[in-house]
Amino acid sequence: MKYVNILEEELKNKIAQDFFGKFDCTKILGKIDFAVKVKRPENAIDFDDEYLLWAEAKQKSTDVIAMLTQLVLTIGKARTFDEILPPPFLGCYDKEKIAFVPYSDIQDIFYKNDFNWKIAPSDTETREFKQVYAQIEKIVNDRPWETYIFDFEKDEKELNRFICDNFVAGKSEITKTKIDKNNFIIIYNKWLEAEEYWGYITDRRDLLVPQDVRERKGSFYTPQIWVELSQKYLADVFGEDWQDEYYVWDCAAGTGNLLAGLTNKYNIWASTLDKTDVDVMKDRIHNGANLLEDHVFQFDFLNDDFAKLPQDLQDIINDPKLRKKLIVYINPPYAEAGSKTSIENKAGVANSNKVTEKYRTNLGKASNELFAQFLMRIYFEIPNCRIANFSKLKILQSANFMDFRKYFQPKLEKIFLVPADTFDNVKGQFPIGFFIWNNVKKEKFEKIDADVFDRNGNNIEKKLIYCGNTSINDWIFEVLDEKNKIGHLSCRGSNDFQGQNSVFINSHLITTSDRKNRRYRGTLNIDANNLIKTCVFFAVRRCIPATWLNDRDQFLYPKDSWKIDDEFQNDCLVYTLFHSCNNISAKSGVNHWIPFSEKEVDARAKFKSHFMQSFIGGKIIQNRYSNLFEQEEETFFKKREFSPEAQAVFEAGKNLWHYYHKQLKCNVNASLYDIRENFQGRNDKGRMNAKSADETYNELIGNLRSELKILAKKIEPKVYEYGFLKE
Repeated sequence: MKYVNILEEELKNKIAQDFFGKFDCTKILGKIDFAVKVKRPENAIDFDDEYLLWAEAKQKSTDVIAMLTQLVLTIGKARTFDEILPPPFLGCYDKEKIAFVPYSDIQDIFYKNDFNWKIAPSDTETREFKQVYAQIEKIVNDRPWETYIFDFEKDEKELNRFICDNFVAGKSEITKTKIDKNNFIIIYNKWLEAEEYWGYITDRRDLLVPQDVRERKGSFYTPQIWVELSQKYLADVFGEDWQDEYYVWDCAAGTGNLLAGLTNKYNIWASTLDKTDVDVMKDRIHNGANLLEDHVFQFDFLNDDFAKLPQDLQDIINDPKLRKKLIVYINPPYAEAGSKTSIENKAGVANSNKVTEKYRTNLGKASNELFAQFLMRIYFEIPNCRIANFSKLKILQSANFMDFRKYFQPKLEKIFLVPADTFDNVKGQFPIGFFIWNNVKKEKFEKIDADVFDRNGNNIEKKLIYCGNTSINDWIFEVLDEKNKIGHLSCRGSNDFQGQNSVFINSHLITTSDRKNRRYRGTLNIDANNLIKTCVFFAVRRCIPATWLNDRDQFLYPKDSWKIDDEFQNDCLVYTLFHSCNNISAKSGVNHWIPFSEKEVDARAKFKSHFMQSFIGGKIIQNRYSNLFEQEEETFFKKREFSPEAQAVFEAGKNLWHYYHKQLKCNVNASLYDIRENFQGRNDKGRMNAKSADETYNELIGNLRSELKILAKKIEPKVYEYGFLKE
């Protein structure tokens, strides 16, 4: 243990010296144990304190939630945040560990009504302490990826890296401070001092609408960089003088930022659901926005009749010739029923409007998506118009949009893709596209080359976007015999890269009763007859890393040519055997997945199953045996041959197994999963740790992972060659 037999004050000094040396940790901030702030530059005249961390400190090993609870009660009792801008992180530490949680995750606790903040923060028996403890525990459990816990000894490098990456002066994206009447003056003065932010704050008046309300409605601010790019693409498609020759209606305008940069205000209409947004747009007009007041109006596009539209816009929609010159230019809402970001997280939220009732058959499963509802009404009720919209790529590729695509068939003229997390409040790693549709021409979507831009607006590559008729899941579930089962394959997620984490193997064998359980839909048992096909499926789905750009790429029903490529099949077999998502465990029954003989790994006793050795050795032939576990060895068999890359994986795996079997308490029948668990252990949340205290093991597992990556790169070209993916 790094800090043993020292007092709490000495511990504070040690932590400050060892990890926060380049910051100022000397400030005593009320009764907060430990505060980290940016150092004052030499000769600085005007310098305001910028805190990066407020933390609770304990000398003895203490529960993280309890320490955070005491810190919150201390801060709330003193109302520290009313006088000083809070830091990005709250934290706590004892002699063993340190933890950080974003202040923005916790801050709502400080605004609780009918709460007694006068109690002693250290009294763990009070009703208030238990109430706050339960709230913080829920926050930590609901957002485990935002809670950072480091062991001072085991995680020293990771801790230093975390501090280096996140404790940066002015890194404001982490800190989201709630403004109220008490801290308004402090924040307003900060704004006055930074002249350079005035324009940004004025432009972002949409933020005056609370974030939870915007998320529930699916309203996401369109960054100006993509607004400008979309208008360039509109000019490319419709010509340099498009703003004079076409009419523009943004029917999901929000506060109108998508229309910024357009010049012909007489040809622009903007409508939005909320009266407050209309007021913001009209206020912008008074301050120079290039819009007409009479062209800005409140309109519920998913419920209101077009008879409520301004007469001049009605005239365009009702005239077949003028309608061809109308561009519906929108960034429609992205909220869906069951969305994790939505307050009303329940099925049917997105279905409670007239458009969904009218077009339910046409929408199919896409009826849960608000943006799909917008597009369906535009397509059918403003025929022959042009559509220019931002949306997710599921409109082109998702299986849930199959019915939608049968009916929504305007010709897709052009598209560009950008990272989704460049949009306001979007955290996912997936692409958002800008689509330009020609509703005059009808064309079933099959494929298109999209321009790809990075977050800085650089055009980096072309990307093929395609829609497949049959999926890889159709292929894997073709034949289900399931005799002599040795494991279970999960492929419950979507047929694209976003469903990659749902692809794994474990020891559970699916029963007839299991199949009635929704949890086991999209799963199958593995036996000798489908083992190779299962391994091909697993390797194809796992060998290519998921990125924001390939996130929606669909895995397809392949060509038959994979069947005669023995080397490819064997590469996939080896990749599956040694992958970290092969969760077969000897704790769950007989382990049939040991790829070595006892002699090869110097085992202490005989294995309970030699199935995988026999399969690799060619002694088990698909579709030949009724009982694979009791067969006798035949005189004729063909041993599987492996590529150099697969052999390297085997060798790295054998070294790991051999080292494990030297351990005194080893389980002779252990799987790779069991070996990893033995050396890496689990944290207090039950998750397997990322590494072990045993450096020899770390080196061996590191070698195995490196060789597996090389094998994955070898498999990757075949994924495209055999049609599992298109490029």
